[in-house]
Amino acid sequence: MKKFFALLLTMVMSVSVLAGCGGSSEPAADDTAERTTFTVGFDAEYPPYGYRTEDGDYAGFDLDLAAEVCARQGWELVKQPIDWNAKDMELNSGAIDCIWNGFTMNGREADYLFSDPYVDNSIVYVVKADSDIQTEADLAGKYVITQAGSSALAALQDKADVVDTFAALDEIADYNTAFMNLEAGTNDAIAVDIGVAQFQLATKADKFRMLEEPLSTEQYAIGFRLDDQELRDTVQATLNEMVEDGTFMEIASNYADYNLDKMVCLGK
Repeated sequence: MKKFFALLLTMVMSVSVLAGCGGSSEPAADDTAERTTFTVGFDAEYPPYGYRTEDGDYAGFDLDLAAEVCARQGWELVKQPIDWNAKDMELNSGAIDCIWNGFTMNGREADYLFSDPYVDNSIVYVVKADSDIQTEADLAGKYVITQAGSSALAALQDKADVVDTFAALDEIADYNTAFMNLEAGTNDAIAVDIGVAQFQLATKADKFRMLEEPLSTEQYAIGFRLDDQELRDTVQATLNEMVEDGTFMEIASNYADYNLDKMVCLGK
């Protein structure tokens, strides 16, 4: 009887070992083949890349691109507005599949798996139309504001000698509020992405203007988790197809009022 139980135990252990090693002999499941939804994390107050319309819908250049990718892959697009300061937590927890919303790749290459860059962006200063501020040097003693966790903030942090001349550098949750502060006179200047600035100037050119000299230049890309190579490659290949058949530029041309058709760089 003891020999029987010993033999039975050996058989059970052998089956367990084979089950545990089975993954090495079978190919890994194709995540994109099984995928039915694609959840994009974006800042809902970051026009023209992502924003809420008067009808309460979410729209924008990046969301339009994502919608076309999903249509071609047979996925349902889930538009997930996020707190920009919590973007890493949202991505790493799996609440979103990517960060796709005017997301600067420069300096973040070790933290995310990025798509190819698709927009050449600049960080600029915006002031009131009647302001006497003409150059960055004129910001000495002034109250400057930018979005918390933004690439504009990172650019300013790289120019500590300039920031030290400001009366204050304020951080705020969204740029819409920053522009309201500027209009009200609470702040003297905003450090902001040029696309966002041009979106505001398109309807409020009488209230705001950009300084000619940019604060910095950078590129936008889609940010994925570091281990999501397959998803990243699938999305990139689809974007490349959109460039080849002209759909990418067709979508960009819908935002020509904000010069996005001149800022895109994918395929150039």
